[in-house]
Formats: sequence, structure tokens, C-alpha cells
Amino acid sequence: MIALLLRDLKLAFRAGGGFGLGLAFFLIVTVMVPFSVGPQSELLSRIAPGVLWLGALLACLLSLDRLLALDWEDGSLDLLATAPLPLESTVTIKALAHWITTGLPLVLAAPVLGVLLNLPVLGFQWLVVSLLLGTPALSVIGTFGAALTVGLKRGGLLMSLLVMPLYVPTLIFGSEVARRGAEGMAVQTPLLLLAGISAASIALLPFASAAVLRVNLR
Repeated sequence: MIALLLRDLKLAFRAGGGFGLGLAFFLIVTVMVPFSVGPQSELLSRIAPGVLWLGALLACLLSLDRLLALDWEDGSLDLLATAPLPLESTVTIKALAHWITTGLPLVLAAPVLGVLLNLPVLGFQWLVVSLLLGTPALSVIGTFGAALTVGLKRGGLLMSLLVMPLYVPTLIFGSEVARRGAEGMAVQTPLLLLAGISAASIALLPFASAAVLRVNLR
């Protein structure tokens, strides 16, 4: 399992797996928003949690199309499916590698980019907490979408259409945690719901992704 994780991390850095691309996209979205809505500090403070969460979501989505495509193209996916390691574990490792190379850098960069959007001081810690809880769900759900569309020509658009509705609850509760935290309100309810979504996704979706891959590999 560790060898597979290290392999996927190397592919992510060497083959354009999304590390620099996702981070650059997140930066571009954050920088361009003040130009589009104007320099009003009060308005930027109010929309900052939602903008940062939407930018993180789209940055994660941007790198999903190559998550399983590289293994499909070189035949590695067939070998992984017949390896002693269960396919559910393989899918989980790939989701973890995606989170390390895409989700974790976004979590670390979010407070810095929050300064550009005049995010209130109280909101920084809750923004980081919400992204730490929510981005694993984005990676796991994205892996499920990648499994559904693996092997399809130009499957990236179809995958985006399939995954985006599944991302909506995470986006809603994640941005709500950051917004309430920035305004000094209670965050317990959306925080628990966000954690529940991530826990349920991690517990259930690897089995669904593995089942879909077995069908696609037949």
C-alpha cells in the first residue's frame, strides 16, 4: 500500500497530476474575484468564505480527469485489479494521494489567500478546519466519478457533470462553517454535518468505486 501511495505521488508531481495546476487555479480565482466585484472591503469580507470554498472545490475537480486515466492508458489498472491488494484499498490509496497533492496544498494556501479577500480574523481557523474536514470528501467523491468515466474518450466533461451535484452538500456546509466562524456564530451544526459527509464518503464510496471499476474492466 505504501509503495502504491508513493507511486501515485510521484505520478502526480511528474505527470501533471494536479499539484501545481490546482494551486495555481485556486490562486487565480482568488486574485480575480476582487477585480470582478470591486475593492469594497465589506463585500469581500462577506463573500470570502464562499469564494475560497468554491475555488478549492473547482481546483480539486480540475485534477480528477487524470486520476485513473494514466493507469488505464498504460495497463496498470488491470494489474492492480488482479493484485493481492483489494481494489477497494487501491481506490482509497488513490484518493489519499489526490488529497495529499491537491487538497492539502489548498488547505495550507487558503489562509494566505484569505488575506487577499479581507477574510475576518475569526474566520481563518474555521476556514482551515472546514477545508481539512471537507476536502477528503471531495477527493473520495472525485475518485468515484473518475471510476465511472475511466476509459471513456473525453470523459472529463461527463465526470464533472456527474460529480458536481455530489459536491454541493460539502460546498454548502463547508462554506457555512467558514462563514459562521468569520461572523462569530455557532458552527457546531454545519461542522458536524460536514464531518458526517466526509466520514460517510470515506466509508462507502471506495466500495462503490471498486465495484464500478470491476464492471469497466470486464
